[in-house]
Amino acid sequence: MARIASTADLRRILPEPRQTTRAKILDALDEQSIAFLARCPFALIGTVGADGTVEVSPKGDDPGFIRVEDPKTLLIPERAGNNLAFGLGNILATGKIGLIALVPATGETLRVSGTAEIYDDADLVASLSSLGKPALLATRVRIEHCYFHCARSIVRAKLWDPKAWPASGRVSFGRIIAPRVGAGADVAAEIDASVEGAYTTRLWQNS
Repeated sequence: MARIASTADLRRILPEPRQTTRAKILDALDEQSIAFLARCPFALIGTVGADGTVEVSPKGDDPGFIRVEDPKTLLIPERAGNNLAFGLGNILATGKIGLIALVPATGETLRVSGTAEIYDDADLVASLSSLGKPALLATRVRIEHCYFHCARSIVRAKLWDPKAWPASGRVSFGRIIAPRVGAGADVAAEIDASVEGAYTTRLWQNS
């Protein structure tokens, strides 16, 4: 057998999880997960569009940027970015959301799934300010289930082990974009310089 096409096929390879494993799946945040989010500076946000297209977007800010409104509700600020807004559009279309929150030097990750809504209420986005700048928008997540994922994938990847890291590198957006707009190396260099500015002097500007 090559292609796995049914749950029965899948479970012949991966047995059903133990009851104790299922017991860690909660329908609301507990004390540990609330404390974890207070330390979290980075998360991957998954959404699904009306046509089934899935998008995963990185979100990062000061630790605790994902605010716990109550054990069943999160608030995620929207900061300056590329304005593609694929994930936000998906939320408008289906309201489905999932996220994985990470804390540096911690192997366990926190997984949350539920539904989401987008707000531009002035008081709400102001309450999510960073460096004196209000959030552009606020995504309110209604939690349906959440749980800690064990550290084995992080340990195998040696993600937090600097000795295992490859040499640092930088993606050239100019090399991707310039040929597709009929431009040459000079425009590619301008694009890369603009991206560098977005990482430094324009980090908080949505332009």
